[in-house]
Amino acid sequence: SPDPAMPNALRRPLVLVVPGGGYEHVSAREADPVALQFAAAGYHTAVLTYSVGEGARDHQPLRQLRAAIGLLRQNAERWGILPDRIAVCGFSAGGHLALSGAVLDCPGEAADRSRKPDAVLLAYPVITAGEYAHRGSFVQLSGSEDRAEHQRFGLEEKITPDTPPVFVWHTMEDATVPVENTLLLLAALRKNHVPCEAHLFEKGAHGRGGCRQRPPRPLGAAGGGMAERHLRLPSGINWICTVLQKIHEKIVDLQQILAYTGQRKQTPGTPPGRKREHLWQCGRKFLSRT
Repeated sequence: SPDPAMPNALRRPLVLVVPGGGYEHVSAREADPVALQFAAAGYHTAVLTYSVGEGARDHQPLRQLRAAIGLLRQNAERWGILPDRIAVCGFSAGGHLALSGAVLDCPGEAADRSRKPDAVLLAYPVITAGEYAHRGSFVQLSGSEDRAEHQRFGLEEKITPDTPPVFVWHTMEDATVPVENTLLLLAALRKNHVPCEAHLFEKGAHGRGGCRQRPPRPLGAAGGGMAERHLRLPSGINWICTVLQKIHEKIVDLQQILAYTGQRKQTPGTPPGRKREHLWQCGRKFLSRT
């Protein structure tokens, strides 16, 4: 039973981590290392292992994500979860799945708000099935090379005012999932007045996960300033660590990007450790603000 001085200590927000892998595999380095860092910061955590390859057809990964969120809410009291503070944190194709869970319903299933997240954290996400698509992800989802079929899974046109708050980060030189995926998402979020926060960085290849070259020990993944705002820890719980710390001194101005000035402000490259520091700080703020 909780200490009387901290009556809410056992009931906490939960972050459901959704690793990437192009819907071909589930990336291990974007799984437990991320979840353990969120746990160190005071969150309940879980990792979704979902169907890939031929198993990704017929919206199977989305069905599994929705089922997982439903299971968490169904057992929230028993497992000490705040049912209105469940976020998904997705990487690359896992980011596509995480956002799909917030904006799509499965064919043949009734719409069910209880199986959707309260906030979405995205790292270098697959978003568009158009010109800047990560084509392999959509081939796996659709089972076809037909680009018209791929459009069913594109997300930038699926954003509505009911989309939960979103945090996203990306690098400008990502050659696997172009940064235009995030820019298209930001434009859609802006158009629909969805709360969002974005961080764009000049340097960094795709798949940085916790912003280190390799994870020698459990590390965090991308989070964001607004994340804490929507998944604030109960009163009385102290932060043990920050959520993805200083990436560089200047961050791209979101308003200028959303205005499409065509002048993307970039900042000097910085060591991966500082990237991790900054993103964790932003993630902590994002998850706590209301």
